[in-house]
Amino acid sequence: VLCFPDPRTDPWPLVYSPLPVTLVFTSYLLLVALGPSRARRRLELRAPLLAHNLAMVALSSYIFYQFLVTSVLANYSYLCQPVDYSRSELGMRMARVCWWFFFSKVIELLDTVFLILHKKQEQVTFLHVFHHGSMLFNGWSGVKYVPGGQAFFIGMLNSFVHIFVYGYYALASLGPRMRRHLWWKRHLTILQLCQFVAIAAHSSYNLVTECPFPDGFNAAVFLYTLSLLALFLRFYSQTYLRGKQ
Repeated sequence: VLCFPDPRTDPWPLVYSPLPVTLVFTSYLLLVALGPSRARRRLELRAPLLAHNLAMVALSSYIFYQFLVTSVLANYSYLCQPVDYSRSELGMRMARVCWWFFFSKVIELLDTVFLILHKKQEQVTFLHVFHHGSMLFNGWSGVKYVPGGQAFFIGMLNSFVHIFVYGYYALASLGPRMRRHLWWKRHLTILQLCQFVAIAAHSSYNLVTECPFPDGFNAAVFLYTLSLLALFLRFYSQTYLRGKQ
């Protein structure tokens, strides 16, 4: 199955050309490289950070709900689902929620901005930058070429996990007094690892079965998910097994 740009999503913001998203990514890398030297003093950003994290909880909840409800209404298969390129109501609804998933990855770049302004450069790790930057392009390619079909599973699962991720961040932004309520951080990392295993299994299954969905996309998702799985396993080992924070 060949993969062509979807004309339905071309008019939508940031979709038609890879140039805008590339400029966003380039600006992000410049921020990571130059931001720490430009930020002269640590800023107290508790209120903006809390507002950002709560907004991301709300957005992730909305995206998850839309993915779930639309897939049920459209009778999507969780094993093999080709993209619906029609302009039917449900086809367009699924394409729109794929765009919102992509746009959420643009907003998530603010995570790094807050870390730099808060002088927490040690948290701007390779894993952090790689994850945020690569998801930006993954989200764009999904809404550009396959807004729906098998791709919905990735967005639905990731948005579900991010409800808890940003819920954790929101609580952590309230300060040290909340630390005793964040005992579930390790379980959150395990949830993220389970997400990667599920996505890798889902993509690999469609590589070995007959499914009218682009194999190139499934292969790319599978390999990318393996890279995240390896990086997050390393993080888990360093943080929870070796005691390195």
